[in-house]
Parts: sequence; structure tokens; C-alpha cells
Amino acid sequence: MRTLLIKINAARPEKRKMRAVARILRRGGIVVFPTETVYGIGANALNGAACRKIFRVKRRAADNPLIVHVSSLEMARRVCDIPSKYQKVISDIWPAPLTIITKSKSILPKVVTAGLETAAVRMPANRIALELINECGFPIAAPSANISTKPSATSALHALGYFKGKVAAIIDGGNASYGIESTVLDLRTFSILRPGAFTAEEIKKSFGKSPRIASAYKLKANSAPISPGTKYKHYAPSTPLFLYVGRRGKIGSILSNIDDKFAFIGSSASSEKMGKNVIRIDIGSSKKEIARNLFDSLIKLDYTGANFAVVEQQSSEGLGLAIRNRLLKASSNRAFKTAKELKKLILLYSIKD
Repeated sequence: MRTLLIKINAARPEKRKMRAVARILRRGGIVVFPTETVYGIGANALNGAACRKIFRVKRRAADNPLIVHVSSLEMARRVCDIPSKYQKVISDIWPAPLTIITKSKSILPKVVTAGLETAAVRMPANRIALELINECGFPIAAPSANISTKPSATSALHALGYFKGKVAAIIDGGNASYGIESTVLDLRTFSILRPGAFTAEEIKKSFGKSPRIASAYKLKANSAPISPGTKYKHYAPSTPLFLYVGRRGKIGSILSNIDDKFAFIGSSASSEKMGKNVIRIDIGSSKKEIARNLFDSLIKLDYTGANFAVVEQQSSEGLGLAIRNRLLKASSNRAFKTAKELKKLILLYSIKD
């Protein structure tokens, strides 16, 4: 399959190009497009056969529902029941990087909801995405644009690496502004099922109450999934990744005891303290910078030639909760505090492979 790379102006999307992409979606094709969080790989959410292509191309498990992207509250009401007590708040918040879980309507194919009675729905805060949905006249089902278990694409270049020859078109709308996926809020239990770009603090401010954080996402180093299908390995590079959960000031001395070719992924301040022989991947200083650069750094890691990588944990305030969630999953919960623990992890991984 030939994949078209279509560059579209993020501030003023060209109508002619938008119509061309919409035609592909109307005919049952799949395309990659930008959102404010990460790039998505999408199909007509009302076309079950088209949505099944997403699962095949991504190598995605069939029991993993797709997020339905809408361009208006009216379109959202076509596919799901939004509780009346939340409608005004959601109307005020959207468009935003917030996905809601609520009761699905029968118009959605079961492949989209994975056979569940609920639907995951959001309105992206990205002009290209919104105008594409409007041009189509139907919602677009779109998970993150990556091969399952791999880091999400935050640029068209990332998406091209994953899906060249596998999708009809990829829209290049520039780098994603957040760089981390949307927050998933279950309205039935008012629980965050996936921390994301819309923080728990913002949810509390908007809704007037604090969300519960589902136990599988409290990010304890040795916590277990709460049910089958809740997998730690996600967003993961091919290079083995280990998560440092100790005191930040000690990371330099701990890594100085490691005699191996490895990479360090961390904040600007921590990267400056690394030795000359360490491959340093600086992901910024503020949490916004770290979130925006995280997946790009994990993708770049596989081109460094490092035997493994160490990434430092972030605090859980604000965007830090989502960043820690991604790091825990990307490292498959391989966490350490001391050089001895890291050496043991390296040895165990080497023996396993």
C-alpha cells in the first residue's frame, strides 16, 4: 500500500487536503492524524469493518476498546449517554485532553467498545482533528498511532516509521503539544483509569470534587495489575529500560558504579551530572517539557546502541502522575534504588534473554 504523507497547516487547515483525507475515511480506509496529545490512527467509528483494520495494523488486542473522537457535544450524545449532572461541566471543558467513560449507544459497533456496555469518548483540542471530524460528518475511532507496546507517536515522522505502507495517509500537523495521551475518567465511579494530560487537579477544579485514582495506577514499584488485561508493558522501547525510584541527588553516584554501555533519560539537571561515557538523553526541566519529550526520547533510545537505559522517576503532582504511569509501564515495572539492585536487574534480564 502506498502511504500519502500530507502536510497540513495546523493553524489554518487547507480545505482541499482535509476533503481528500475525509474521502479515505468515508471509503473505509484508515489514516493517521494529529491531536493535541499524541498522533492517532483512525477510522470511521460507525464502520466496524474499518475499525477492525486498526486492530490488525496496530497488532492491538481485541479486548482493548478504541477512543471515539467527536467534534461536538451533540455528536458525543449520538454515541454515548452523558449523565445530565456532568453535561455542562464537560461542555465547558471540551475540547480538551480528557476522555470520558460512560454508557455506550448501540450505534457504535462492538469492535469499537470491545463488546462492553461503555464507550470512551473525547473531543480533541486540535484544529486539524476537529475539522477532519467535521468534514467527515461522523466520529473517528482512534487509539494512539503506534504498534502495540511501543511508544506513542508524537510526530508524523514517528508515525511514518510505524505505519509506512500500512495506512492510506498520514497527516503531518507538526509535533503534538502535550506529548502524552488523554486522561481517561470513568464517570460511573468518578475514577481516573489512565492518568494523562488533563491532571487530577484540573478535574477537581472543573467538577468540584476529587477523582479516585484506580488502584492499578497508584504507581507503587511492586504493585500488581487489578485484573487480567491490565498490562505493565506499554509505551516500551526495544532497549531494556530500568526505572530509578530512589533519591534524585544520588543517581549520579549510583550509575558511576555501572560498567556497561547504557543511556540515561532524565531532566536537564540530572543529565548534567552524568559521566562522559553515559549516553545522555535530556528530556527537559519542567513537567510540560518532560511530557512533551518523553515518547520521542524513548523512540530515539533504540537508535543509540545502548545495551540498556535508566530513566528517573518524576514526582506525582500535576502532569507527574501521568509521566510516572508511562515510565512504570515502559520499564515493565523494573524499578531500583541502589547500584546493587540495578546490577541484579541487568543480570536477570541478560539471563532471561
